[in-house]
Amino acid sequence: AFHLCDLGDPAQIEATVAGIDGPINSLFNCAGLPTTAPAQQIVRVNFLGHRHLTELVLPRVAEGGSVGFISSAAGMAWENHLERYLELLATDGFDAGREWCEAHDDVVGVDGYSFSKEAINAYVAWRGYQTAATVRINGIMPGPTDTPMMPSFVEMMGEEFFRRFPKPVGRNSRPDEQAWALVMVNSPRSSYIAATNVFTDGGFSGGMATGSIDFSTLFE
Repeated sequence: AFHLCDLGDPAQIEATVAGIDGPINSLFNCAGLPTTAPAQQIVRVNFLGHRHLTELVLPRVAEGGSVGFISSAAGMAWENHLERYLELLATDGFDAGREWCEAHDDVVGVDGYSFSKEAINAYVAWRGYQTAATVRINGIMPGPTDTPMMPSFVEMMGEEFFRRFPKPVGRNSRPDEQAWALVMVNSPRSSYIAATNVFTDGGFSGGMATGSIDFSTLFE
């Protein structure tokens, strides 16, 4: 079945979940807005909508089931800002989360994208720990990937930025490479992987962690 749903609208999310018949084995959270959209709208769709959808679906996921998020390497610094995200995660429901984000517009930032992805990573770790015994929640963190969204990132950051962006594998990722990684974390064969954000960035995070990549040079 196909259900069209705007993740920025909690009423549509609730109606969509109510219209799904039968048990749910896995949820794949794949939707998102790029950096060119308004910051608060990005947060509503990329994080608040996905959180609302996930919380509504969780009670219907069979034991041993899974939830997978597509985050981004842009959210890799989430642990450095954990205190702010724990405040956000403590909000109850979509509307309360939206009120928090609007009250902290300076924290959300001018594009909202990195904030939304850090929030996803924090949610995966926080909520995934709580549900690990029954439903596994994990996420993947892609680097630049050749999807229809990629031109929006280029528009925001400039072609030169992405030309110089470190790519240890030597190229952008293909969409199917990210899809297989998401299938992997949601698969029953990954039954002992929970509350984890998996880097699927072609080695970029390894270069950053070891100092092999100096990210500041991209802005010179």
